[in-house]
Amino acid sequence: MPGTWSKLKKTLSFKTSNGSTSQHSPSLPNTSNSRSTVDFSPTSSSRFSRSFNSTPYSSKKTCAICLENLKTGQGRAIFMAECSHSFHFSCIANSIRHGNDLCPICRTTWKEIPFQLSNVNTDANNNAADRALVSPYQAPLEDYPPNYNHVLQPPSPPRSRLMQYSDDEPLLPMPEDLILPTSRSHSNTVTVKAFAEFSAVAASESVSAFAVLVGVRGPSLLDDAHNVERAPIDLVTVLDVSGSMAGPKLVLLKQAVCFVIENLRPSDRLSIVSFSDTAKRVFPLRRMNDRGRKDARQAVNSLSSDGGTDIIQGLRKGMRVLAERREKNPVASIILLSDGKDSYYCDNINPRRGRQNLMNAISSNPSQVLEYFNLLPISLCPSIGETQNQGQQPTFPVHSFGFGSDHDSSVMLTISDASGGTFSFIESVGMVQDAFARCIGGLLSVVAQELQLTVSSASSGVEIGSIPSGKYTSEISDLRHLGVINIGDLYADEEKEFLVYLSIPLSPASEGEEGAEKISLVKTECSFWDTISKEMVRVEGKKVEIHRPKVLSPTDVIVSLEVDCQRNRLQVAEGISKAQEMAEMGNMEGAQAVLMKTRSTLLSSASAQAGDGLCSWLEAELIEIRERMASMEMYEHTGRAYVLSGLSSHSWQRATTRGDSTTQTILLREGGCSSKTVSIGYDTPSMVSMVSKSQNLSVNYQAEYVQRLNKSTSLIKM
Repeated sequence: MPGTWSKLKKTLSFKTSNGSTSQHSPSLPNTSNSRSTVDFSPTSSSRFSRSFNSTPYSSKKTCAICLENLKTGQGRAIFMAECSHSFHFSCIANSIRHGNDLCPICRTTWKEIPFQLSNVNTDANNNAADRALVSPYQAPLEDYPPNYNHVLQPPSPPRSRLMQYSDDEPLLPMPEDLILPTSRSHSNTVTVKAFAEFSAVAASESVSAFAVLVGVRGPSLLDDAHNVERAPIDLVTVLDVSGSMAGPKLVLLKQAVCFVIENLRPSDRLSIVSFSDTAKRVFPLRRMNDRGRKDARQAVNSLSSDGGTDIIQGLRKGMRVLAERREKNPVASIILLSDGKDSYYCDNINPRRGRQNLMNAISSNPSQVLEYFNLLPISLCPSIGETQNQGQQPTFPVHSFGFGSDHDSSVMLTISDASGGTFSFIESVGMVQDAFARCIGGLLSVVAQELQLTVSSASSGVEIGSIPSGKYTSEISDLRHLGVINIGDLYADEEKEFLVYLSIPLSPASEGEEGAEKISLVKTECSFWDTISKEMVRVEGKKVEIHRPKVLSPTDVIVSLEVDCQRNRLQVAEGISKAQEMAEMGNMEGAQAVLMKTRSTLLSSASAQAGDGLCSWLEAELIEIRERMASMEMYEHTGRAYVLSGLSSHSWQRATTRGDSTTQTILLREGGCSSKTVSIGYDTPSMVSMVSKSQNLSVNYQAEYVQRLNKSTSLIKM
């Protein structure tokens, strides 16, 4: 160490403006009584460079990064920069990888930058002799602790534009002899459906809000989530490792992330970011081959809990991992988990109110909340705040998970909604793995991207009035003759259904042919990017037709059960939202009344009377929410998170984990005493399969634990 420090001091020595030699920090002026000060003006740059070349350890003989000899013929490549300074290639490549594109000696900005692919198959322990220290002149800013005084770093130009996280592992190359299908079979592609509310409208009547159900369904995977027909993913897990995660929470979180690792295939890539008071990328974006899985598990097992909860920093770093990657898998997503309230918001934005819920903070001081949201990456939530880029689409969906009863569910919901992700509430500590399983069951089954559902008027006078589309953006144009719903990614076997409300004019008296009583209302089609054929695909749906008789028959006034069921779903979601608003204001009685009225309306509907399974599931949801809104204390403890997770699920028509159960099933009677349990709601077969796999593993873990415990007990008795 003394010898190394001596070398470092000699290498850092330079001449001051009065010609004397100084070994003070180049980032600080000489504070002695003499008038010798460090001159960093442009005219002094040549003197600054010459001072290094005049030292005993010239840059031509010594690598300024590792301070070792630059002799040739020693088995180490030497890189000479355009400024004529030389370094070991491995040293400068490591420095470049951390974002340093300035010469460590003369501070020249390099135009030609050396690049070195990371050899993931090389054991780091066997590469100790070739590893280089990061340059003391331009170490990565994130590697310094907060408020660190950069004693060894002279003033430099603004932070390099070189992307710091562009070290992602290259994608898995496609085998030359692998032949993929050019397109899906006709029976295994996205399907479009449409139903009219009634089969007929009297010719003498005009209707201002005639409902038509339109929807799409994703194709089935031939095997499971590991089938070649699904798109590979770049996944970043952003994990809370604050002090409150200590104990069983962190243990089960590690187990859950390892479950995710084991279910990714070699073409998928994973990165791990942890955060507490600060954020850290503990594992770069790597392919999940055998070596990648092993290294990822080691990174997960190295996590420890301490400090506060800075969600913003964790989210920023996770977004950067995806934004700065050199290569991109078709699907990209972030999993965010936290068990606490954002300490930055509580300590800096709203310190007087402490751990106040964001919903209450919005009504009390919206400007402070806006300040908080402006800290989020612009690409995450472009629609929040006047300072954000209006109209910009979110780039990476963030699926957030609130762990336990102390997290701020409103913050987690806002983050997920703004990014196009879902919010799940993990009430029980032991459910985290199943919750992750449901999420990746969907993410690992993406079969269509950039999906758009189009509805257009098919007859004169028929206009589109409105399209309630939840969180999906929709647009009505062409004088209300065209409606477009932007759905985006679609999972295998996943369904998205929407009600389109039409205005139908009077029909002229039909005195002609018999077929003149039948008219077309709308025609439907969808377009999407096929993850298999790698091309845009267009699928036409059937036209929606109705009769326009002079007199309606009894069958003409029978409502479509499909349309009625979808209307029930929207009405229940609206009722839950109104009840939640009342609960936030402390009006628990009003919230209970809204829920009771919503349930009564649901049970009186035609689809509920017919025993529709979705209606039964909606009724069970209303009953559960009423119980969690029995008092303000219960609502604040678990009710709020449960309700917000449900609203997230309804608005995206996508399954989330809620409360203490990961199953969304009901019991259907099938005549006599026989019954069967079926999956209801938004779960897809891939999600159900992944959750079942997780639960089976959990049973095996418990059995193994009991076996070890019994063995230990028997040994003690002996």
